[in-house]
Amino acid sequence: MGQKKDNAPVRRGPVRRLAPLVLLLLGLGAGYAMGWHDYLNFESLKENRVLLQAVVADYGLVAIAGFVALYALVVALSFPGGSFLTLASGFLFGTWLGGISAVFGATLGATAVFLAARTAFGDSLRAKAQGHLEKMSQGFERDAFSWLLVLRLVPLFPFFLVNLVPAVTKIGLNSYVVATFIGILPGTFVYASIGRGFGVLFDQGRTPDLSVFSRAEILLPLIGLAGLSLVPVVYRRFASRNSHDTHQDTQS
Repeated sequence: MGQKKDNAPVRRGPVRRLAPLVLLLLGLGAGYAMGWHDYLNFESLKENRVLLQAVVADYGLVAIAGFVALYALVVALSFPGGSFLTLASGFLFGTWLGGISAVFGATLGATAVFLAARTAFGDSLRAKAQGHLEKMSQGFERDAFSWLLVLRLVPLFPFFLVNLVPAVTKIGLNSYVVATFIGILPGTFVYASIGRGFGVLFDQGRTPDLSVFSRAEILLPLIGLAGLSLVPVVYRRFASRNSHDTHQDTQS
């Protein structure tokens, strides 16, 4: 009597759907209320460098795991501190170990936002999408991996926004995670390599010059990688058009 089909979609009530997103928003509010953002800056890193370096030296892998968890939490709550933590990763763990720790933390946090947003709004927004919004969504979905890779490689939009927007499309979770992980690798290692030299700057009483990230030698390689990631999109469009023209020729 009235048994559910195994592959029938699971319908969640509004409370269940909104709960993950509400928890993230409450966490963001609590973080600001407790002043967490006051610690995500260069002065705080400089003042606590000896303690932090001692923790890293004494606890090794546990310290790395703690950093990854902290980074994931900051990104999941959309706290404005991801870029600073990436720089700090290089300072604390070195370019390679710090960079890969930051990549894992950022990917985990971004995935949490994606899943929370998809659970809360994804289905309803897709159902209501009409006109230009629907066409834009369909265009993104056809080459979702490539487009997301571009958005991750070149920071055209805020990181938290790129975490949210794909949630209203049909991009798969695996594609989202892989594109995010690969897409943030180059920029993250650039940040971590610069952060590695903070110790010298702190000893000299100087402030890090972050204008380096707008220099051509940093941006052009990232733009080049973004262009390469669009090659499959262009190829599929070209192949589809040729196939359509050939089909018309055979019918005429």
